[in-house]
Amino acid sequence: MKRGSGAVSAVICACACAAAAPALAENPLGAYVGAGVGESNVGNNNYYDYGYYGGYHDHDAAWKAIIGIRPLPVVGAEVEYIDFGSGNGNSGYYGSSFFYSNASSHPKATVLYGIGYLPLPLPFLDVYGKAGAARLQSNITTYAYPGGPCAPPYTACPAPTAFRTDQTDTKFAYGAGVQAKFQDFAFRAEYERIDSQFGDPAAFTVSATWTF
Repeated sequence: MKRGSGAVSAVICACACAAAAPALAENPLGAYVGAGVGESNVGNNNYYDYGYYGGYHDHDAAWKAIIGIRPLPVVGAEVEYIDFGSGNGNSGYYGSSFFYSNASSHPKATVLYGIGYLPLPLPFLDVYGKAGAARLQSNITTYAYPGGPCAPPYTACPAPTAFRTDQTDTKFAYGAGVQAKFQDFAFRAEYERIDSQFGDPAAFTVSATWTF
């Protein structure tokens, strides 16, 4: 009886390995794709090149696309493109005979993340942190009104001078999240942020991914 039971167990194990082998061969790195939407925090808390102090933060819709791999249960990597949307603000900064206001900022980034997953005993749940490098594109416009303060909606103001900054930098990015898995799909909620001298763009997003 013992020998027979051992033989049956061996056959079952062999069949399970054989069934799993094609899936592993098709996607040995655990590759996945996904997309997400959420809310961003966009603004500026530092001086522009033109002497304008931003000092504002605004919320807008954010969206992103994701390509990633997870070759091991506790380690993965992702390439992400995220558009933080446009933020608008008015700090009312006055300097050099100009009133700087009606500013806007639209940061976008391509980010390479390394991801670490906590070794939880729950196969359907992941908690993770991620860090990496972002190629951050900052598009900033500031309007300088001559002669002193000018109140919104700016229609009765003197003609302003527009200053625009289009700058691309490599910056540190980081985040954390949680995801629930169902078959080949995962549904996640996460927060991420990118360091920037123009104010750190950040977003809270919900995403869906598919492991193929």
